[in-house]
Amino acid sequence: MEKLKKRNQIDEKYKWKIQDLVPSDEDWEKRYCLIKKELQKLDEFKQNLNVSNIFTCLNIKDKLSNEMLTLYVYANLKLNEDSTNSFYQAMSNKADSLMSYYQSKVSFLEPEILNIDEKAILLELEKEENIVYKQYIQNLFRMKKHILSAKEEEILAKTYEICEAAGSIYSMIDNADLKFEPIQDENGNLLELTSGNFISYLENTDRNLRKKAFKSYYQSYYNLKNTIATIYTSSVKSDIFNAKVRNYNSSLEKALFETNVPIEVYKNLILTVNKFLPAMHKYIKLRKKRLNLDEIHFYDLYAPIVENVDTKIDFEKAKDTILKALKPLGQDYINTLENAFQNRWIDIYENVGKRSGAYVWGSYGCHPFVSLNYKDNINNMFTLAHEMGHALHSHYTQQNQPYIYGNYTIFLAEVASTVNEALLMEYLLETTKDKNQKMYLLNYFMEQFRTTLFRQTMFAEFEMIVHEKMEQDIPFVFETLCEEYKNLNKKYYGEDIILDEEICYEWARIPHFYNAFYVYQYATGYSCAIAFAEKILKENGAEKYLGFLKSGSSDYSTEILKKAGVDMTKTEPIEKALKVFENLVDEMDKMN
Repeated sequence: MEKLKKRNQIDEKYKWKIQDLVPSDEDWEKRYCLIKKELQKLDEFKQNLNVSNIFTCLNIKDKLSNEMLTLYVYANLKLNEDSTNSFYQAMSNKADSLMSYYQSKVSFLEPEILNIDEKAILLELEKEENIVYKQYIQNLFRMKKHILSAKEEEILAKTYEICEAAGSIYSMIDNADLKFEPIQDENGNLLELTSGNFISYLENTDRNLRKKAFKSYYQSYYNLKNTIATIYTSSVKSDIFNAKVRNYNSSLEKALFETNVPIEVYKNLILTVNKFLPAMHKYIKLRKKRLNLDEIHFYDLYAPIVENVDTKIDFEKAKDTILKALKPLGQDYINTLENAFQNRWIDIYENVGKRSGAYVWGSYGCHPFVSLNYKDNINNMFTLAHEMGHALHSHYTQQNQPYIYGNYTIFLAEVASTVNEALLMEYLLETTKDKNQKMYLLNYFMEQFRTTLFRQTMFAEFEMIVHEKMEQDIPFVFETLCEEYKNLNKKYYGEDIILDEEICYEWARIPHFYNAFYVYQYATGYSCAIAFAEKILKENGAEKYLGFLKSGSSDYSTEILKKAGVDMTKTEPIEKALKVFENLVDEMDKMN
């Protein structure tokens, strides 16, 4: 059995150049000690904030915030390289403490701003040197009723580590402690099973191998069923506590209000996707027919339904293909992407203890960092395109916005990543001549809809149900969480699929549930991306789209999208995207 490599066995050229962020651990330690002292400067403004010094204070706060986040990101990126490394476990803990200390030091700021006359502040905002804070101040006064007194905010800031504990504990279990029993192939060879290669096994043409991987993988989560259920419900309780203490009617309202996204956007997504579930049920029937199965199981959902198609794509070929596919975005975008590939923005391959999945993270003033666990297949090529969408969104935002707007909301985050995927798919469908290859791509496109628009909406519905019931003091344990999840799978996938016992506790392996009401934005983002891709390819919409990438958080999310030509406060983009899925199912059904 081939063993997963340790971190020090991975060639440097395949690792991100983390020293671009912080040159060394020693430098991190020096900066850590310095910023703890520097943060005390904010005490001078405490109980002394007024119209004349408010913007000086905000400037100092932004500078210290950027430095603090740089240290925080570095510590956690290093830990994510290898979660078993005790040195970086300790550094990450210090970074968490620094974050908590920072939050306690700035906790007075917003309550005291809100005690100053709003008209007087708005008058100061008209001065050229202060106008940068206009969106921030206006949004602050919008949230006034949910911001507590300075003393109460300070107390809440000190609960940061406590409230984050459930997610941190789950992450440590999932990335460092959880082990999966190896599985045997048809020749009796032992194969290592990890979070990084699990989906690759589900894509295997050997159905028995798929079944073994499916059962072994979920058994590991089942073995910790009571622990994980307690961790997750503790996380939900934390969400509910923070919503109540800030005077929100629900944890969902809190999550959406902070970015000024109407609750109707969330609920309309669920209602609209539910309306199109017959198309998903038809796709499951089609998949069952194409695979020539008497019964279809959840471990059959990723299996290729088109035979004799070479899906092997190594990292170098994936890069070249993506560069060609994204040419409609313009030369500047392509040049930036090539720079990212050449200058080690990316940590490419899996190693022992590395955080599972793929993500992008960074801090203002340095290029973003991309973490992959790359496998040589088409799915991972799309993952690369997806994460580079995030990375270039961050790059363009930071190049065009000041620090205070140098990030973007979660609501916008999944748009740029999925536009890249949509453009890549369109390029592949256009350039592929082989019939089998095209059928494979059509099915892959349908799978993107299934896993992103349908599945993430199902996750969103699960989160909403659990939070709403717990807000009504209805308790959850492992079995009741599984029952809710089972019912949703039955609704979303239909009567044709066998409800394997293991799928009922799939919720236990979803790390995004510890960032409440995050996942719905994959679905809204996907719908939005389909709309953008059509505009880029058919309406010369690249310039408007790049304007979106450069906007950061300089306006409310839905307004930024409207300016770029997509209105997500309406159901139209979601319905249009789902109709594309309906047409794909019909097209595949007619193909021989």
